[in-house]
Amino acid sequence: MKFEFNHFNFNVFDLERSKNFYKEALGLKEVRRKESADGSYILVFLGDGETDFSLELTWLKDRTEPYDLGEQEFHLAMAVDNYDEAYKMHKEMGCIEFVNESMGIYFIIDPDGYWVEIVRKK
Repeated sequence: MKFEFNHFNFNVFDLERSKNFYKEALGLKEVRRKESADGSYILVFLGDGETDFSLELTWLKDRTEPYDLGEQEFHLAMAVDNYDEAYKMHKEMGCIEFVNESMGIYFIIDPDGYWVEIVRKK
């Protein structure tokens, strides 16, 4: 028996705002979606065009308040081929939340408060 990564989920308050952020900040594009028959939820899967791994954005119709992410001890990590260019773009976007220069990584924050770690592609 073998398991492999498939997708990761973030619940989002404003689906279009989140989709736009992930497209602008990370180049992720919608690869598929599932909408409930009663309109109570929409699942949008974003992909990088290189791997089969996807980020699922879950939007719930009845959600009236932003999500409480607690201590924010979880995150998604993305590798980038041009770290310096990515850092400059994210700095201009104003979405860098934390930089760890000694480790050579930084974190951006999405519209819902989720952290995304940016690492150099090996």
